[in-house]
Amino acid sequence: MGQQDFDVVSDGWSFLEGPRWHEGRLWASDFYTERVVAIEPDGGHEVMAEVPGQPSGLGFLPDGRALIVSMRDRRILRREQDGSLVEHADLSGLVTSVLNDMIVDDRGGAYVGNFGFDLMAGAPLARTTLVYVDPDGTPTTIADDLLFPNGMVLFDRVLVVAETFGARLTAFDVAADGGLARRRDWARFGAPPATEDVGEALGALAVAPDGMGGDAEGAIWVADALHQRVLRVAEGGEVLEERPTGGLGVYACMLGGDDGRTLYACAAPSFAEHERRPVREAVLLATRVDVPHGGRP
Repeated sequence: MGQQDFDVVSDGWSFLEGPRWHEGRLWASDFYTERVVAIEPDGGHEVMAEVPGQPSGLGFLPDGRALIVSMRDRRILRREQDGSLVEHADLSGLVTSVLNDMIVDDRGGAYVGNFGFDLMAGAPLARTTLVYVDPDGTPTTIADDLLFPNGMVLFDRVLVVAETFGARLTAFDVAADGGLARRRDWARFGAPPATEDVGEALGALAVAPDGMGGDAEGAIWVADALHQRVLRVAEGGEVLEERPTGGLGVYACMLGGDDGRTLYACAAPSFAEHERRPVREAVLLATRVDVPHGGRP
């Protein structure tokens, strides 16, 4: 399917990430304006939080309060009902690189990824960890040896994590307390790059899975960060559908809308910070799909 399948819902952003459908609007983080915004289906928006540490992953507690990743100071912030921000968890003692995406489970626990190395400076590729933040804010490292853990989906008691530089979606069984077990491939798009050079690694990836969202048939829509497309992928790795974004890079996606059949995509010409920070070329795209939202987020 071609670019005509996507409509521009909202434009003028720096770099949108972490889309979450919540109470009739799509929440997203705009990296370089340091704002969390809620975007209406007609394109209007409201600023929900100002995050000087650069917002990324988003999620919601059972009582509706938002959790927000603050990337650079490696904290999770909590947006209270009155709109104020407080510290929910400090991950700086567990994580040495900037935080990344996040998913919040039904008990209010949060799985949080991190880059593992300085991507924007071209540092050598390095494996890293996944942290679980208990509902009371206590963080614990629960998985390691991950190649850039990124978007996540929860299907019942299975967590699926996108490893962007690993060219795979990795699954874990989830225990009642949030712990993980039985690590395995959920989908593999090729061998992980046999290099620590970021440029070489990027050139070797057939799919670079970034942000993603699940549907009611247990498939996952995956933003392919390098190839200007979103893919609907089944467990085992079969690509069920591909939707190009007409030359725009796409870095996250989420099913939403009143019926759960609107696929939102966060798109921009590139992901490099020095290119995105000074301009406002990022957009929120939307298209219609047949199978509605399922799982979390």
